[in-house]
Amino acid sequence: MTAPSLSRRGLDAPASPIRRLTPYADQARARGVSVHHLNIGQPDLATVQPMRAAYHAYDERVVAYSPSEGYLAYRTALAEHYNGLDAARGGGPITPSQILVTVGGSEALLFAIAAVCDVGDQILVAEPYYTNYRGFSHILGVEVVPVSTHARDSFAVPAERVRAAITPKTRAFIIPSPGNPTGMVLSAADLAALGEVCVAAGIFFVVDEVYREFVYPDEPVAPGAPLPRAPSVLAVPGLADHAVMIDSVSKRYSACGARVGCLVTRNAALYSACLRFAQARLSPPTVDQYAALAALSTPQDEMRAMVDEYRARRDLIVAGLNAIPGVSCPTPTGAFYLITDLPVADAEDFCIFMLRDFDLGGETVMMAPAEGFYATPGLGKNQVRIAYVLGRDKLARCLEILRAGLAAYNRAAR
Repeated sequence: MTAPSLSRRGLDAPASPIRRLTPYADQARARGVSVHHLNIGQPDLATVQPMRAAYHAYDERVVAYSPSEGYLAYRTALAEHYNGLDAARGGGPITPSQILVTVGGSEALLFAIAAVCDVGDQILVAEPYYTNYRGFSHILGVEVVPVSTHARDSFAVPAERVRAAITPKTRAFIIPSPGNPTGMVLSAADLAALGEVCVAAGIFFVVDEVYREFVYPDEPVAPGAPLPRAPSVLAVPGLADHAVMIDSVSKRYSACGARVGCLVTRNAALYSACLRFAQARLSPPTVDQYAALAALSTPQDEMRAMVDEYRARRDLIVAGLNAIPGVSCPTPTGAFYLITDLPVADAEDFCIFMLRDFDLGGETVMMAPAEGFYATPGLGKNQVRIAYVLGRDKLARCLEILRAGLAAYNRAAR
Protein backbone atom coordinates (compact mmCIF):
# COMPACT_ATOMS: atom_id res chain seq x y z
CA MET A 1 0.00 0.00 0.00
CA THR A 2 1.47 3.36 -1.05
CA ALA A 3 1.24 6.28 1.38
CA PRO A 4 -0.10 9.55 -0.04
CA SER A 5 2.52 12.18 -0.75
CA LEU A 6 2.61 15.80 0.30
CA SER A 7 2.75 18.75 -2.04
CA ARG A 8 6.10 20.32 -2.79
CA ARG A 9 4.68 23.41 -1.08
CA GLY A 10 4.07 21.41 2.08
CA LEU A 11 7.42 19.64 2.02
CA ASP A 12 9.39 22.86 1.49
CA ALA A 13 7.50 25.08 3.94
CA PRO A 14 10.06 27.02 6.00
CA ALA A 15 10.13 26.49 9.75
CA SER A 16 9.86 29.62 11.86
CA PRO A 17 13.21 30.66 13.36
CA ILE A 18 11.17 32.04 16.25
CA ARG A 19 9.67 28.66 17.16
CA ARG A 20 11.95 26.13 15.47
CA LEU A 21 14.00 25.43 18.60
CA THR A 22 10.94 24.77 20.78
CA PRO A 23 11.72 21.01 21.08
CA TYR A 24 15.03 21.90 22.74
CA ALA A 25 13.21 24.20 25.16
CA ASP A 26 10.73 21.42 25.95
CA GLN A 27 13.62 19.05 26.66
CA ALA A 28 15.26 21.61 28.93
CA ARG A 29 12.05 22.00 30.94
CA ALA A 30 11.75 18.22 31.15
CA ARG A 31 15.20 18.22 32.81
CA GLY A 32 13.94 20.75 35.35
CA VAL A 33 15.57 23.82 33.75
CA SER A 34 13.62 27.07 33.77
CA VAL A 35 13.64 28.64 30.27
CA HIS A 36 13.41 32.43 29.87
CA HIS A 37 11.74 33.07 26.51
CA LEU A 38 13.35 35.97 24.66
CA ASN A 39 12.65 34.30 21.31
CA ILE A 40 9.02 35.33 20.89
CA GLY A 41 7.13 38.61 21.11
CA GLN A 42 4.71 37.56 23.83
CA PRO A 43 4.54 40.47 26.29
CA ASP A 44 4.17 39.78 29.99
CA LEU A 45 2.32 43.06 30.60
CA ALA A 46 -1.36 42.86 31.46
CA THR A 47 -3.86 43.12 28.63
CA VAL A 48 -5.34 46.62 28.83
CA GLN A 49 -8.15 46.99 31.34
CA PRO A 50 -10.97 48.09 28.99
CA MET A 51 -10.38 45.00 26.87
CA ARG A 52 -10.45 42.64 29.85
CA ALA A 53 -13.61 44.30 31.11
CA ALA A 54 -15.31 43.80 27.73
CA TYR A 55 -14.60 40.08 27.83
CA HIS A 56 -16.11 39.84 31.32
CA ALA A 57 -19.17 41.82 30.23
CA TYR A 58 -19.94 39.81 27.08
CA ASP A 59 -23.21 37.96 27.68
CA GLU A 60 -24.83 37.19 24.33
CA ARG A 61 -26.88 33.99 24.24
CA VAL A 62 -25.38 32.97 20.89
CA VAL A 63 -21.85 33.68 19.73
CA ALA A 64 -22.76 34.24 16.08
CA TYR A 65 -20.80 34.88 12.90
CA SER A 66 -19.72 38.46 12.45
CA PRO A 67 -19.80 40.13 9.02
CA SER A 68 -16.91 39.01 6.81
CA GLU A 69 -15.51 42.56 6.82
CA GLY A 70 -15.97 42.93 10.59
CA TYR A 71 -18.59 44.71 12.65
CA LEU A 72 -19.50 48.16 11.38
CA ALA A 73 -19.29 49.62 14.90
CA TYR A 74 -15.70 48.46 15.23
CA ARG A 75 -14.69 49.62 11.76
CA THR A 76 -16.28 53.00 12.39
CA ALA A 77 -14.37 53.37 15.65
CA LEU A 78 -11.14 52.33 13.94
CA ALA A 79 -11.67 54.92 11.19
CA GLU A 80 -12.19 57.64 13.81
CA HIS A 81 -9.08 56.45 15.63
CA TYR A 82 -6.86 56.55 12.53
CA ASN A 83 -8.23 59.89 11.36
CA GLY A 84 -7.73 61.30 14.84
CA LEU A 85 -4.05 60.46 14.56
CA ASP A 86 -3.01 61.57 11.10
CA ALA A 87 -4.45 59.26 8.44
CA ALA A 88 -6.79 61.85 6.92
CA ARG A 89 -3.79 63.89 5.73
CA GLY A 90 -2.92 61.22 3.18
CA GLY A 91 -5.87 61.69 0.83
CA GLY A 92 -9.05 62.29 2.76
CA PRO A 93 -10.49 60.63 5.85
CA ILE A 94 -10.37 56.86 6.17
CA THR A 95 -13.89 55.40 6.06
CA PRO A 96 -15.22 52.14 7.54
CA SER A 97 -15.56 50.77 3.99
CA GLN A 98 -11.76 50.98 3.63
CA ILE A 99 -11.12 48.83 6.72
CA LEU A 100 -11.25 45.04 6.64
CA VAL A 101 -11.13 43.29 10.02
CA THR A 102 -8.96 40.18 9.91
CA VAL A 103 -7.90 37.25 12.05
CA GLY A 104 -4.87 39.02 13.45
CA GLY A 105 -2.44 41.12 11.45
CA SER A 106 -1.15 37.85 9.99
CA GLU A 107 -4.28 37.25 7.95
CA ALA A 108 -4.21 40.86 6.76
CA LEU A 109 -0.68 40.27 5.43
CA LEU A 110 -1.70 37.01 3.79
CA PHE A 111 -4.68 38.69 2.10
CA ALA A 112 -2.58 41.63 0.92
CA ILE A 113 0.08 39.42 -0.68
CA ALA A 114 -2.54 37.15 -2.24
CA ALA A 115 -4.47 40.09 -3.67
CA VAL A 116 -1.50 41.67 -5.43
CA CYS A 117 0.65 38.68 -6.43
CA ASP A 118 0.24 35.72 -8.74
CA VAL A 119 2.37 32.57 -8.52
CA GLY A 120 5.91 33.47 -9.57
CA ASP A 121 5.61 37.16 -8.70
CA GLN A 122 7.93 38.86 -6.23
CA ILE A 123 7.67 40.97 -3.10
CA LEU A 124 10.51 43.11 -1.81
CA VAL A 125 11.34 43.05 1.89
CA ALA A 126 13.99 44.88 3.90
CA GLU A 127 16.13 42.22 5.57
CA PRO A 128 16.34 41.28 8.36
CA TYR A 129 12.56 40.95 7.99
CA TYR A 130 9.57 39.56 9.85
CA THR A 131 9.76 35.86 9.05
CA ASN A 132 6.05 35.38 8.32
CA TYR A 133 6.48 37.49 5.18
CA ARG A 134 8.42 34.53 3.83
CA GLY A 135 5.99 31.98 5.25
CA PHE A 136 2.95 33.58 3.63
CA SER A 137 4.79 34.11 0.35
CA HIS A 138 5.77 30.45 0.29
CA ILE A 139 2.13 29.38 0.71
CA LEU A 140 1.19 31.59 -2.24
CA GLY A 141 4.10 30.66 -4.52
CA VAL A 142 5.57 34.17 -4.35
CA GLU A 143 9.30 34.91 -4.27
CA VAL A 144 10.78 37.05 -1.49
CA VAL A 145 13.51 39.39 -2.75
CA PRO A 146 15.62 41.02 -0.01
CA VAL A 147 16.88 44.58 0.27
CA SER A 148 19.72 44.29 2.78
CA THR A 149 20.02 46.67 5.72
CA HIS A 150 22.77 46.74 8.32
CA ALA A 151 23.22 47.42 12.02
CA ARG A 152 26.06 49.84 11.26
CA ASP A 153 23.47 52.04 9.51
CA SER A 154 20.83 51.54 12.21
CA PHE A 155 19.01 49.31 9.70
CA ALA A 156 18.07 52.32 7.55
CA VAL A 157 16.26 51.50 4.28
CA PRO A 158 17.58 53.71 1.47
CA ALA A 159 14.95 54.37 -1.19
CA GLU A 160 17.52 53.98 -3.97
CA ARG A 161 18.38 50.48 -2.77
CA VAL A 162 14.70 49.55 -2.98
CA ARG A 163 14.43 51.08 -6.44
CA ALA A 164 17.43 49.08 -7.66
CA ALA A 165 15.87 45.81 -6.45
CA ILE A 166 12.61 46.21 -8.39
CA THR A 167 12.14 43.84 -11.34
CA PRO A 168 9.27 43.31 -13.80
CA LYS A 169 7.96 40.62 -11.43
CA THR A 170 7.88 42.90 -8.35
CA ARG A 171 4.35 43.53 -7.09
CA ALA A 172 4.86 45.05 -3.64
CA PHE A 173 7.34 46.35 -1.10
CA ILE A 174 6.50 45.21 2.44
CA ILE A 175 8.09 46.64 5.56
CA PRO A 176 7.22 46.91 9.26
CA SER A 177 7.58 50.25 11.04
CA PRO A 178 8.38 50.14 13.91
CA GLY A 179 10.30 47.12 12.80
CA ASN A 180 10.31 43.49 13.80
CA PRO A 181 13.06 42.24 14.22
CA THR A 182 15.23 45.39 14.20
CA GLY A 183 13.29 48.05 16.11
CA MET A 184 13.88 50.47 13.21
CA VAL A 185 11.30 53.28 12.77
CA LEU A 186 10.66 54.93 9.42
CA SER A 187 10.31 58.73 9.51
CA ALA A 188 7.63 60.57 7.55
CA ALA A 189 10.35 61.51 5.03
CA ASP A 190 11.38 57.84 4.75
CA LEU A 191 7.80 56.80 4.06
CA ALA A 192 7.39 59.53 1.44
CA ALA A 193 10.62 58.57 -0.34
CA LEU A 194 9.79 54.86 -0.35
CA GLY A 195 6.25 55.67 -1.46
CA GLU A 196 7.58 57.66 -4.42
CA VAL A 197 9.61 54.62 -5.48
CA CYS A 198 6.53 52.39 -5.29
CA VAL A 199 4.38 54.86 -7.25
CA ALA A 200 7.01 55.25 -9.96
CA ALA A 201 7.31 51.47 -10.30
CA GLY A 202 3.57 50.84 -10.14
CA ILE A 203 3.80 48.52 -7.13
CA PHE A 204 2.03 48.39 -3.78
CA PHE A 205 3.53 49.77 -0.58
CA VAL A 206 2.49 47.62 2.39
CA VAL A 207 3.47 48.93 5.83
CA ASP A 208 3.02 46.74 8.88
CA GLU A 209 2.25 49.20 11.71
CA VAL A 210 1.32 46.90 14.57
CA TYR A 211 3.92 48.48 16.92
CA ARG A 212 3.09 52.08 16.03
CA GLU A 213 2.67 53.25 19.65
CA PHE A 214 5.99 51.78 20.77
CA VAL A 215 8.54 54.41 19.81
CA TYR A 216 11.29 55.82 21.99
CA PRO A 217 12.57 59.33 21.23
CA ASP A 218 15.95 60.37 22.57
CA GLU A 219 14.27 62.05 25.55
CA PRO A 220 11.36 60.51 27.48
CA VAL A 221 8.04 62.23 26.83
CA ALA A 222 6.97 64.58 29.60
CA PRO A 223 4.02 63.46 31.74
CA GLY A 224 0.78 64.72 30.25
CA ALA A 225 2.23 65.27 26.78
CA PRO A 226 0.79 63.19 23.92
CA LEU A 227 2.60 59.94 23.31
CA PRO A 228 4.65 59.95 20.10
CA ARG A 229 3.71 57.47 17.40
CA ALA A 230 5.52 56.24 14.34
CA PRO A 231 4.32 58.01 11.18
CA SER A 232 1.70 56.09 9.19
CA VAL A 233 1.71 55.31 5.49
CA LEU A 234 -1.96 56.36 5.47
CA ALA A 235 -0.86 59.95 6.13
CA VAL A 236 1.46 60.16 3.11
CA PRO A 237 -0.17 62.10 0.23
CA GLY A 238 -0.26 60.61 -3.23
CA LEU A 239 -0.39 56.93 -2.22
CA ALA A 240 -4.14 56.29 -2.39
CA ASP A 241 -3.80 53.57 -5.04
CA HIS A 242 -0.62 52.08 -3.59
CA ALA A 243 -0.69 52.16 0.23
CA VAL A 244 -1.83 49.26 2.40
CA MET A 245 -1.63 49.48 6.18
CA ILE A 246 -1.59 46.40 8.40
CA ASP A 247 -2.61 46.67 12.05
CA SER A 248 -3.39 44.44 15.03
CA VAL A 249 -4.45 44.56 18.68
CA SER A 250 -1.91 41.88 19.63
CA LYS A 251 1.04 43.97 20.76
CA ARG A 252 -0.47 47.43 21.26
CA TYR A 253 -2.87 46.18 23.90
CA SER A 254 -0.90 43.10 24.99
CA ALA A 255 -3.60 40.82 23.60
CA CYS A 256 -1.77 38.39 21.31
CA GLY A 257 -4.43 35.70 21.77
CA ALA A 258 -7.31 37.93 20.71
CA ARG A 259 -6.49 37.45 17.00
CA VAL A 260 -7.99 40.69 15.71
CA GLY A 261 -6.19 42.76 13.09
CA CYS A 262 -7.13 44.79 10.08
CA LEU A 263 -6.13 45.82 6.59
CA VAL A 264 -6.68 49.45 5.59
CA THR A 265 -6.48 50.74 2.01
CA ARG A 266 -8.01 53.45 -0.14
CA ASN A 267 -7.59 51.21 -3.21
CA ALA A 268 -11.13 49.97 -3.87
CA ALA A 269 -10.09 47.11 -6.16
CA LEU A 270 -7.58 45.79 -3.64
CA TYR A 271 -10.14 46.07 -0.84
CA SER A 272 -12.72 44.18 -2.93
CA ALA A 273 -10.29 41.33 -3.58
CA CYS A 274 -9.41 41.04 0.10
CA LEU A 275 -13.07 41.13 1.07
CA ARG A 276 -13.73 38.16 -1.20
CA PHE A 277 -10.91 36.28 0.53
CA ALA A 278 -12.53 37.24 3.84
CA GLN A 279 -15.90 35.91 2.71
CA ALA A 280 -14.27 32.56 1.92
CA ARG A 281 -12.98 32.27 5.48
CA LEU A 282 -16.39 33.47 6.78
CA SER A 283 -15.70 35.93 9.59
CA PRO A 284 -13.22 37.36 12.08
CA PRO A 285 -13.71 36.52 15.78
CA THR A 286 -16.95 37.83 17.22
CA VAL A 287 -16.25 38.29 20.93
CA ASP A 288 -12.73 39.57 20.32
CA GLN A 289 -14.03 42.39 18.14
CA TYR A 290 -16.12 43.68 21.05
CA ALA A 291 -13.02 43.56 23.21
CA ALA A 292 -10.93 45.27 20.52
CA LEU A 293 -13.54 48.03 20.25
CA ALA A 294 -13.28 48.59 23.99
CA ALA A 295 -9.48 48.66 23.77
CA LEU A 296 -9.67 51.84 21.68
CA SER A 297 -10.82 53.63 24.85
CA THR A 298 -7.71 52.65 26.82
CA PRO A 299 -6.64 55.66 28.93
CA GLN A 300 -3.53 57.50 27.80
CA ASP A 301 -1.92 56.90 31.19
CA GLU A 302 -2.25 53.13 30.79
CA MET A 303 -0.65 53.25 27.34
CA ARG A 304 2.08 55.58 28.63
CA ALA A 305 2.95 53.15 31.42
CA MET A 306 3.34 50.37 28.87
CA VAL A 307 5.57 52.45 26.60
CA ASP A 308 7.68 53.68 29.52
CA GLU A 309 8.21 50.11 30.69
CA TYR A 310 9.38 48.97 27.27
CA ARG A 311 11.76 51.92 27.06
CA ALA A 312 13.25 50.98 30.44
CA ARG A 313 13.61 47.36 29.35
CA ARG A 314 15.27 48.43 26.12
CA ASP A 315 17.76 50.62 27.93
CA LEU A 316 18.61 47.86 30.40
CA ILE A 317 19.14 45.10 27.85
CA VAL A 318 21.03 47.19 25.28
CA ALA A 319 23.46 48.43 27.94
CA GLY A 320 23.81 44.93 29.36
CA LEU A 321 24.45 43.32 25.98
CA ASN A 322 27.06 45.87 24.99
CA ALA A 323 28.84 45.26 28.31
CA ILE A 324 29.42 41.59 27.41
CA PRO A 325 32.80 41.08 25.68
CA GLY A 326 32.40 40.62 21.93
CA VAL A 327 28.70 41.56 21.81
CA SER A 328 27.57 44.48 19.66
CA CYS A 329 24.01 45.76 19.82
CA PRO A 330 22.61 48.96 18.24
CA THR A 331 19.86 50.79 20.12
CA PRO A 332 16.42 50.17 18.60
CA THR A 333 14.07 53.17 18.43
CA GLY A 334 10.78 51.27 18.36
CA ALA A 335 8.86 48.01 18.93
CA PHE A 336 10.38 45.62 21.51
CA TYR A 337 12.91 43.66 19.51
CA LEU A 338 16.58 43.94 18.72
CA ILE A 339 19.17 42.20 16.58
CA THR A 340 22.54 41.73 18.23
CA ASP A 341 25.89 40.34 17.08
CA LEU A 342 27.37 37.63 19.28
CA PRO A 343 31.02 36.47 19.47
CA VAL A 344 30.15 33.10 17.91
CA ALA A 345 30.47 31.69 14.40
CA ASP A 346 27.05 30.01 14.39
CA ALA A 347 24.31 31.64 16.47
CA GLU A 348 21.86 28.78 15.92
CA ASP A 349 24.35 26.28 17.28
CA PHE A 350 24.88 28.56 20.28
CA CYS A 351 21.11 28.89 20.88
CA ILE A 352 20.80 25.10 20.83
CA PHE A 353 23.75 24.83 23.23
CA MET A 354 21.99 27.18 25.65
CA LEU A 355 18.92 24.95 25.69
CA ARG A 356 20.48 21.51 25.41
CA ASP A 357 23.78 21.78 27.25
CA PHE A 358 23.81 24.81 29.53
CA ASP A 359 22.08 26.29 32.53
CA LEU A 360 23.07 28.71 35.27
CA GLY A 361 21.55 27.75 38.59
CA GLY A 362 18.83 25.82 36.81
CA GLU A 363 17.95 28.62 34.35
CA THR A 364 18.68 29.26 30.70
CA VAL A 365 17.65 31.59 27.88
CA MET A 366 15.91 30.90 24.58
CA MET A 367 16.63 33.28 21.67
CA ALA A 368 15.81 33.27 17.96
CA PRO A 369 18.76 32.72 15.59
CA ALA A 370 18.74 35.71 13.24
CA GLU A 371 19.85 33.88 10.11
CA GLY A 372 16.22 32.91 9.54
CA PHE A 373 15.28 36.60 9.34
CA TYR A 374 17.42 37.04 6.21
CA ALA A 375 16.82 35.88 2.64
CA THR A 376 20.45 36.44 1.58
CA PRO A 377 22.48 33.27 2.35
CA GLY A 378 25.12 33.77 5.04
CA LEU A 379 23.73 36.96 6.56
CA GLY A 380 22.79 36.91 10.25
CA LYS A 381 24.89 33.84 10.95
CA ASN A 382 26.36 35.31 14.16
CA GLN A 383 23.24 37.22 15.23
CA VAL A 384 20.18 36.57 17.38
CA ARG A 385 16.87 38.35 17.70
CA ILE A 386 15.82 39.16 21.24
CA ALA A 387 12.32 40.22 22.31
CA TYR A 388 12.58 42.27 25.49
CA VAL A 389 9.13 41.25 26.71
CA LEU A 390 10.10 40.11 30.21
CA GLY A 391 10.31 42.23 33.35
CA ARG A 392 13.52 44.06 34.15
CA ASP A 393 14.55 41.69 36.94
CA LYS A 394 14.21 38.76 34.56
CA LEU A 395 16.05 40.60 31.79
CA ALA A 396 18.92 41.32 34.16
CA ARG A 397 19.04 37.63 35.03
CA CYS A 398 18.96 36.73 31.32
CA LEU A 399 22.00 38.92 30.75
CA GLU A 400 23.89 37.04 33.50
CA ILE A 401 22.91 33.70 31.94
CA LEU A 402 23.88 34.86 28.45
CA ARG A 403 27.27 36.15 29.60
CA ALA A 404 28.03 32.85 31.36
CA GLY A 405 26.69 30.83 28.44
CA LEU A 406 28.88 32.61 25.91
CA ALA A 407 31.94 32.00 28.06
CA ALA A 408 31.11 28.30 28.45
CA TYR A 409 30.33 27.87 24.74
CA ASN A 410 33.54 29.50 23.59
CA ARG A 411 35.59 27.50 26.11
CA ALA A 412 34.06 24.30 24.74
CA ALA A 413 34.79 25.39 21.16
CA ARG A 414 38.51 25.87 21.82
